[in-house]
Amino acid sequence: MTDQAGGVAIDPAASGADAAAIAAGIDDMYDAFLAADRARFDRHLHAEVTTWETHLPGPLRTRSELDAYRDARDGSGARPVLARLAAEDKRIDVWDDVGVARYVLVAEPPGGPAQHSRVTDVLRRVGGDWLIVHHHSELLAQ
Repeated sequence: MTDQAGGVAIDPAASGADAAAIAAGIDDMYDAFLAADRARFDRHLHAEVTTWETHLPGPLRTRSELDAYRDARDGSGARPVLARLAAEDKRIDVWDDVGVARYVLVAEPPGGPAQHSRVTDVLRRVGGDWLIVHHHSELLAQ
């Protein structure tokens, strides 16, 4: 069965499988962060990913800009140490080879209060893989 939405044919069964794949990729990405597995984390990012987060020094417009930020952060010993990092309350929509994921990211440092961020990821299917092309995260007031 297909519906018409904005002139794009949508197959609900395919969209559901794609949404599940996107959700699994997001979960794997944050599991990779906790495991300090940067290569696995980066497999979920497009080379031209833009990254906008509350704590960043401005928008990072490519993976290489993100890498430079992370290299400096990690080299100074400032990489966050977390007991838990999880995407909750996910809502994912898919249109052909484009997906949008919205969720609350919960970051819990050991022995500290959890921080919650509102996140939007825009993804493209590239070679069968869902890659984040835009990541926007805003820290919510505690």
